[in-house]
Amino acid sequence: MAQVSGATAGAGRASGVLAATCLSTFVVNANTSAVSILLPAISEDTGMDVSTLQWAVTGYSLVGAAVIVTSGSLGDVFGRRRVFQLGLLLFVASCILIALSTTGGGVIAGRLIQGAAGATILACGLSLLSVANSGQAQLRAVSLWGAAAAVGAAAGPLLGGLLVDLTGWQGLFWVDAGIAIACIVLTAVTVSESRDPQRSRSIDYAGTVLVALTLAPLILALSKGSDWGWFSAATLGCLAVSIASGFAFVAVEKRVSVPLLDLALLRNRILVGSTIAILIGAGTINALMYLLSLYFQDPSTLDFSPLEAGLGTLPATVGLVVVAPLIPRLAAKLGGRQVIGVGFLVTTVGFAALGLVDSSWKYAAFLLPLVAVAVGMGLSNGPASSASTACVPANQVGSASGVSNMARYVGAAVATALAASIFSSVIADRTAEGNPPADALASGLATASWVMAAFSFVGVLMAVVIGRHRAARGSLGDSAAAAAAHTHTLPTTATASPTE
Repeated sequence: MAQVSGATAGAGRASGVLAATCLSTFVVNANTSAVSILLPAISEDTGMDVSTLQWAVTGYSLVGAAVIVTSGSLGDVFGRRRVFQLGLLLFVASCILIALSTTGGGVIAGRLIQGAAGATILACGLSLLSVANSGQAQLRAVSLWGAAAAVGAAAGPLLGGLLVDLTGWQGLFWVDAGIAIACIVLTAVTVSESRDPQRSRSIDYAGTVLVALTLAPLILALSKGSDWGWFSAATLGCLAVSIASGFAFVAVEKRVSVPLLDLALLRNRILVGSTIAILIGAGTINALMYLLSLYFQDPSTLDFSPLEAGLGTLPATVGLVVVAPLIPRLAAKLGGRQVIGVGFLVTTVGFAALGLVDSSWKYAAFLLPLVAVAVGMGLSNGPASSASTACVPANQVGSASGVSNMARYVGAAVATALAASIFSSVIADRTAEGNPPADALASGLATASWVMAAFSFVGVLMAVVIGRHRAARGSLGDSAAAAAAHTHTLPTTATASPTE
């Protein structure tokens, strides 16, 4: 009886960990993808222009890029449950700060905190889930976690739009805060503390700060370059600080005992190629969601409500998740690099079609380009993510996964800032020339889409760089990993195991 009771208690605790981590990752990813839909409503309420409010999106990703690896290290050293709960507490605090804010600055500040909280929840949540299970149970749990991440990211714009119409833009953050509190309670009751006793207690805080110091001036230069002048002292000064911080980051990483980024990994061609592919994919899809959220809701174009805008983005968000699970088997048959190349080629065509946008377009004209982008992203994301962990020995899988996860945040921050800058500057130029608002907006979206098409074509070249590598076999776990690939890197059947 004692053995049966112990087994039952263990199963109950594993179920509690699964519930807490899956629910939290759903909320974090839904929140992340929903915010772009809220920006017009936040702008109207706070009086801050949307071009400045883009920092609520890019700032979140900037902080996430700096924290995603460090938060996992903090969990390994100080306790995964403790750091996970700290992330949840920060998430609750950020939601409350944002919901109570009457200024755009308060919203942006809350989102910066939320970037740290979200990265911490994802990194430590997955670690808790892996430690609480083993064997097939671990594979099943991680697959469910990946599915929750994918569904949350896909559903976010729709849920955000629905809540804006029902409760105002603040409603999303109050609901998220309530769910996060429930996760805190569930974690306290069901999750046991765990650490990695084999890991050095050294944590690369300097690297974390330098990542932020590299990205922040770069994003500021991209955001303000058109206003300041691309060759102005302010723009060039920001770029100089960014470059200097980047060199300092490399110097620090060479000297610390447990670096944020193992520079030796950069000699792995497959990892470098797949990481750049991941960065491009995350960057372009986030930039697209930002642009469409504004274009669809503008009164001079489609004049959608937030809910209608959320529904309008579904072909890109849900399509990406629906297509992705079918890809691992295709990659196993044709080869990962071939599928990645075709995926980015299809994405390039989709963005090029959006580059032809005209102010007379109705929503139906956007459907095929959005489907093309979704299908292309689905084709490229899963195999690129799988390649990033398949190309390294088992003892480097965690580091490779950290590199690719950081790349997602970097791509989202930089590409969204660039797209926002292009969009607003072209609109300003066309308006100054006397074009009607609808034509100016269409020109802004078209120009930004062509730039995203160019980035996507670089992804095609990355497929050549990646070369041949071990592909996932196409199991159910591989399908879940592929569906979650635009939000997080998960192990697949191609990932090296400790016995190899």
